[in-house]
Amino acid sequence: MTDSLEGLLHDIRRLPRLRFYGRVSGILGLVVEVEGLEPALAVGSRCHVVARDGRRVACEVIGFRAGRAILLPFGKLEGIGLGCRAELAETEFVVRPSRAWLGRVVNALGQPLDGKGPLPGGTEGYALNAAPPPAHDRGRVSGRIDLGVRAINCFLTTCRGQRMGIFSGSGVGKSTLLSMLARYTEADVNVIGLIGERGREVQEWLEDELGEEGLARSVVVVATSDEAPLMRRQAAYMMMALAEFFRDQGEDVLCLMDSVTRFAMALREIGLAAGEPPASKGYTPSVFAELPRLLERAGPGRCTGSITGLFTVLVEGDDHNEPISDAVRGILDGHIVLERSIAERNRFPAINVLRSVSRTMPGCNGPEETSLIAQARGHMATYENMAELIRIGAYKRGADPAVDAAITFYPRLEAFLGQRRDERSGLEEGFAGLGAILGAPPQTAAEPPEAAALADSVEAA
Repeated sequence: MTDSLEGLLHDIRRLPRLRFYGRVSGILGLVVEVEGLEPALAVGSRCHVVARDGRRVACEVIGFRAGRAILLPFGKLEGIGLGCRAELAETEFVVRPSRAWLGRVVNALGQPLDGKGPLPGGTEGYALNAAPPPAHDRGRVSGRIDLGVRAINCFLTTCRGQRMGIFSGSGVGKSTLLSMLARYTEADVNVIGLIGERGREVQEWLEDELGEEGLARSVVVVATSDEAPLMRRQAAYMMMALAEFFRDQGEDVLCLMDSVTRFAMALREIGLAAGEPPASKGYTPSVFAELPRLLERAGPGRCTGSITGLFTVLVEGDDHNEPISDAVRGILDGHIVLERSIAERNRFPAINVLRSVSRTMPGCNGPEETSLIAQARGHMATYENMAELIRIGAYKRGADPAVDAAITFYPRLEAFLGQRRDERSGLEEGFAGLGAILGAPPQTAAEPPEAAALADSVEAA
């Protein structure tokens, strides 16, 4: 009760002493032009435009043109016309989360979407568009984090506070992989942002993929694809502010965002509406300036907490060199590539470990584990280089011992990389399994059935 009263008093103190009003002077598409408030407005200021039926639509100032303020709405513009009143709103937008938010689903404004009643607020406000911690004042990534997926645990070992990108085309299994990470990670708290998600799939993902166990230690921020671009952008800021709150409580936070591409698309819509010139694939320059501001907020904190970030990138047309993929890959500490050809042969998660990189992995594994990973990657790379010759029968066993070993181990490594979505695999368990595969003779009684079938097909080829 005391915390709630203190928060209310803080809000009262921040109320403006004077109220400023203006009028709508023009509307074009999603852009609303307002005059009369120019001296009191700045980029990022908030206004409420009052529709003819009395409905109040929150808007944000994105620029100025010909002496008028240019606003974008957070909602629909139906009922708003010339002469409608525009009221100056509170300029500083903050969220006051508490631990009671765990297990809840909220929108981009921090309002509950799950029908479980109001959200109790905390005393401390967190700015949605906060700056990243100073580089010289934050800790270093240290200690491995168990993500529960053996392909990532072993071949792309992740440290606490690391930031990784998951690059995937549509329908390759990134949503399922995210749900596995949320359910099986050893992190204290999950903060999940579903940005630009299909509205039909949100409830299905929460119930079928994330489940009660995953939701109980998570906060989910949702902005569906039909919402205004400001809401989709704001949802990413809300997600990161919540992650910062739990990090400052000393928690190890796993921040999952799906997807950076849809966040960038929202920024592109906002930039084009403000009159920015389009650049690569229509993305405006502000998009590439805003991406590092968001992604750099993840990572180690000043004290004990950390934000381990996994951000999906929806690769357009399976082109991993498109502008957003290139920009994100340069910002993050590694990338996980999901490949359609692997998904087509029914191996999930469809991670191509040869094209994926964890930049902190060499410093977080021991010598024996590093040696195991090098051996496994060597066998897989050798097999991939000779795959065409092996498939058409042009390679004969005995011609090259390295290729012979790759043919022997490849089916077992493929089976090792596959994992059912209801199966958890810990760090130690994964490395033990990898060691058993690489130390095993060519034929073993304990060989998994799927590995044996794959080995038979290789032999037949």
